[in-house]
Amino acid sequence: MSDEMKYIRNIGIMAHIDAGKTTTTERILYYTGKSYKIGEVHEGTATMDWMVQEQERGITITSAATTVYWDFNQEEYKINIIDTPGHVDFTVEVERSLRVLDGAVAIFCAVGGVEPQSETVWRQANKYSVPRICYINKMDRAGANFYRIIDQIENRLDITPVAIQLPIGSEENFVGLVDLIQNKAYVWDDESLGAVYEEAEIPEEMLDQVEEYRNILLEIVAEYDESILEKYLDKPETITEEEIVKVLRKATIALDVCPVLCGSSFKNKGVQNLINAVAQYLPSPLEVEAISGINPKTNKPEERNPDVKEPFSALAFKIATDPYVGRIAFFRVYSGQVEAGSTVFNIGTQKRERLMRLLRMHSNKQTAVENIQAGDIGVAVGFKDIRTGDTLCDEKHPIILENIDFPEPVITVAVEPRTQEDIDKLSLALRKLSEEDPTFMVKVNDETGQTTIHGMGELHLDILLDRLKREFKVECNHGKPRVAYKEAITKSVQHREVYKKQTGGKGKFADITFVIEPVENNMKGLVFVDETKGGALTKEYVEAVKSGFNTAMRNGVLAGYPLESVKVRLLDGAYHEVDSDALSFEICANIGFKEACRKASPIFLEPIMETEISSPVDFIGNISGDLNRRRAIINQIDSDSHGQVIKAMVPLSEMFGYVTTLRSLSSGRATSTMEFSHYAEVPSELSEEILYQGKYSLL
Repeated sequence: MSDEMKYIRNIGIMAHIDAGKTTTTERILYYTGKSYKIGEVHEGTATMDWMVQEQERGITITSAATTVYWDFNQEEYKINIIDTPGHVDFTVEVERSLRVLDGAVAIFCAVGGVEPQSETVWRQANKYSVPRICYINKMDRAGANFYRIIDQIENRLDITPVAIQLPIGSEENFVGLVDLIQNKAYVWDDESLGAVYEEAEIPEEMLDQVEEYRNILLEIVAEYDESILEKYLDKPETITEEEIVKVLRKATIALDVCPVLCGSSFKNKGVQNLINAVAQYLPSPLEVEAISGINPKTNKPEERNPDVKEPFSALAFKIATDPYVGRIAFFRVYSGQVEAGSTVFNIGTQKRERLMRLLRMHSNKQTAVENIQAGDIGVAVGFKDIRTGDTLCDEKHPIILENIDFPEPVITVAVEPRTQEDIDKLSLALRKLSEEDPTFMVKVNDETGQTTIHGMGELHLDILLDRLKREFKVECNHGKPRVAYKEAITKSVQHREVYKKQTGGKGKFADITFVIEPVENNMKGLVFVDETKGGALTKEYVEAVKSGFNTAMRNGVLAGYPLESVKVRLLDGAYHEVDSDALSFEICANIGFKEACRKASPIFLEPIMETEISSPVDFIGNISGDLNRRRAIINQIDSDSHGQVIKAMVPLSEMFGYVTTLRSLSSGRATSTMEFSHYAEVPSELSEEILYQGKYSLL
C-alpha cells in the first residue's frame, strides 16, 4: 500500500479572487484527460464552478473536489484537487479544505501580486502547516511583472521564494519559460491549445539573467545539503537535477522555501509544468506528520499513521446536498480503510452510521468505488446525522480528531415564508444549508417567533437566499441586512437573587449570591468560578446555576443581542430540602444574571472590518474622505503597481453597499476587500439608534 500511497497528492488551489484558480484547475482537468473541452469561467462553462450562482457571477463559492491522474517520470500520480473560493465571504471553505490537505498551490496574479485575500489564505495554510508551491499566473496580461511578485512574496508572506522557472517575455510577448533546474527553455504551441510544447534555445538576451537566478537557486539548495555545498564551492556544474529536486522537495515540505513557477493558464502556457511540480515538490500522505487526536475513553492523546492496517479514522470536512443522492459527506481518511456498505462510528453524534455508497467526485459528478483507503479523499452517501468537522472512526478504537474552528457570523437578515405551505419547506431548507456551511446560522426569536439568518457578509447571504429560491424552490420575504451586534458589561457587580414560588403543593426555591464582571485576556464565552464553601450548594445545583447563566448570555438586557463573554463568581447559596430542585436554580440564575447585567453598565459591541482598497492615485483623496465619514481608522497608505492601497479599520454597519459607492468615487477603477477583524465598543451617540433597531422587527 505504501508504494501506492507515495503517489497520492492531496492538494488545494488557493488565491485571491480573480487570480485564476478555477481557470488553472480547468486546464489541469483538460491536460490530465478529465475534460475533452476546456471550460471558461467568463463564459460560465467551468467544470469546477458547477453551481448556477458561480457560473453567473464568475466566482467560486464552494470547494469543488476532483480526482485526476498524471503520468510523470514513468509513474502514475493520483491527485485529489480541491478548488477553493477566493472571495473573503467564503473564507471558511478554504479553512476546512486546508485542514485535510497535504499541500497547496498558491496562485498569484502577475499584475495584482500578493493581494489581501492572498495573505489571508497564506496565514490559514501556515496554521495547518501546509507546504506550498507558488504559481505566478496571467503572465500574458498588460503590467505583468514576475520579478516584482517574487519580491512581494518574500516581503509580505515571510517565506523564501525560490524561482525554478523564468518567463520568456511578458504581456503579449509571453511565449514560454526557462526551467532553471534543467537549464532548458520551453515554448508553447498556440494552435494545439497548449497541449504541445517543445524545447527551445534559451534566448540570448536572457542568458545572464538565467545564470544569475540559477546561482540563487543553487545557493539556497546548498544551504540545506552539505554534499551539494561542497560541489557548489568546488564544481557547481557537477550538481545534478536529481540532487536539486530532492533537496528542494525536502525544504518545501519542511516549510522553509517555496518553489515559484510561472505561466498563463488562460493562454494554456505552463500548466503541465505546474502539474509536474505538484508531483515533484508537494508531499504524499506518508510524508506529513501522523494525525493526532484524543481517545475519548482515556482522554489521552493518540496518533494515527497513514496505514491501512491501523484502525479506521477520518474527518468529514464538507457536507453537501446532492439533488440525486441526497446528503453527501466529503471526508479524508487518515488511517485504515472503509468499504461501501460498512458501518462507522460518528464521534460527534455518538451514533453508528451505515455508508450506503462510496464515491469518487469529479466536480459535481460521481463515480462509485468499493473502498477508500488511508491517505485518500472520498465521498460517502447514507449519513442520517453528520456535521462539518465530525470524526468518523472504528467504534472499538475511538478517537476525536482536532475539530475545525469557524469564525462567527457578523451580518443578519430576517426571513419569512411567503405562503403557509412554505413554512415547513423553509425550515427544512435552512437546516440543510446550515449543515453544509458552519458559518451560516439560523436563529428563531422565542418572543416574536421571527427567523433570522446569520452569515459572513452581504454576498454570503445573497447567495444563500438565491439558493433557497433555486435549489429548494422556497419563496420567502427578507429584510435588509443588519449588523450582528453583541452586548458586554463594563463593571463588576455583586448580586443576590432569591427565587420563591408557592403553588399549594411542592414549591420552588433557590438562593444565590454571585459577582458578575468583564472578562480579561480576550477569553470568550462564560468563565464560571464556584467559590461556595462548606457545601452551601450541591454539585447538581452548581451545574444548574452555570447552565442558567449560559442560557441568559444568549439574550442581553439592552436589545436582546448575545453577550460574547462574561465572568461569574458564585460566592454563596442556599437551598430548601423539599422545595429546591435543579430547575429552580437554573431559573434563579437566569433572572439574577439579567438583573446584575442592568447594574453592570452594559454597552453594545459592533464588528470592525479590516478593509483594503486599491485605487489609482487620482481618487485617493475622495476615497479617504468618504472613509473618514464612515468612522474609519486609516492605518496606512502604500503604493503599488496600480496606484495606492489604503488599509483601514471600518465598522461593518458603515459598509453596506460600499462596492457601489466606491465604483462611483473612482469611475469603476478602485477595488476593495473586507475581512472581519474584531468587536469594538459602539460610540454612545449611536447606541440609542441600535437600541431602537433591536427592539423592533428586522423586516
